Amino acid sequence: MALVEAKIEVSVEPKKNPQREQTTPALALKNVLFATDFSATSDAALPYATAICRRFGSTLHAAHVLSDASLLMMTGGVDYVSMSTIYEDANTEAREKLDLICGRCEGIPHRNYVRHGQVWKNLAGIIEENDIDLIVVGTHGRTGLGKLLLGSVAEDILRHARCPVLTVGPKVSGRNKLPAFQDKGRDLAPVELDLRQIVFATNFAQSSPLIAQTAVSLAEEFRARLTLVHVIEDYTQLGSRPGPIENGVRRLQDLIPENAALQYTPETVLEFGSVPERVLKVAADRESDLIVLGARAAAEVGTTHLPWSTAHHVIANAHCPVLTIRG
Repeated sequence: MALVEAKIEVSVEPKKNPQREQTTPALALKNVLFATDFSATSDAALPYATAICRRFGSTLHAAHVLSDASLLMMTGGVDYVSMSTIYEDANTEAREKLDLICGRCEGIPHRNYVRHGQVWKNLAGIIEENDIDLIVVGTHGRTGLGKLLLGSVAEDILRHARCPVLTVGPKVSGRNKLPAFQDKGRDLAPVELDLRQIVFATNFAQSSPLIAQTAVSLAEEFRARLTLVHVIEDYTQLGSRPGPIENGVRRLQDLIPENAALQYTPETVLEFGSVPERVLKVAADRESDLIVLGARAAAEVGTTHLPWSTAHHVIANAHCPVLTIRG
């Protein structure tokens, strides 16, 4: 069967309550974690972390974890004497790099962490100890063995983090690509986070209303345009009544809070075909600055959220950052 590509777009005016200007709670991002391995992909994500901290008055927590695997690769073998020396050298170098990063983030309160051991276990401790509200991470989005790979660190963070995760993939480009560090003799120029277009993709999981609230809150904060999209993969029942088209449009409209204080009328889009392809197309057509997705917990085996293969594909190919939120 040939792939059907179609869409239905609806603009809906949210109901207004004169007694209340904003339904969704104000975003509170007091603590932002930037997890880095000092690679180019991590460097590309740093400006987003600092821009968010400036926008919301957040504290930046920069963390690097020295894993046993990476240290063993540096030793070239199991030599406990050289292992100890290399660990001390790697620890010192990591602290110097983190100091350099945060020393250039003028006006942003910050804390640095160098840990040793399992990456996610150490990051989880930092997250819990500091009430982290958002994690920012870069990923290479490489492909291999027939499936998309985000890198072990990004993969663990996305699967286990209870707070939202902002992922900066390898294809982020244009005005969505914030300037990174310059040469060592210059500071990181302060950059502003400018969100003009936000796309929220949903498959109507139970937690979709809560995740939609975050997308709406961001649109309110930045006075951005908001598009809500749902993709129907199985379109064999399109002729049934009540039809999936009418039902999908209604459910998208229901996700918009009645008293949302949005600058622009939100747009609802119903698409047919491959979920990641259609989500990426909607975002590309609107030159989106951010894609918001629901994410599954590591232990979940159901299909109440977009499958990980879908999230991986979107993150690896999006031209803008992707915000994943666990339900």
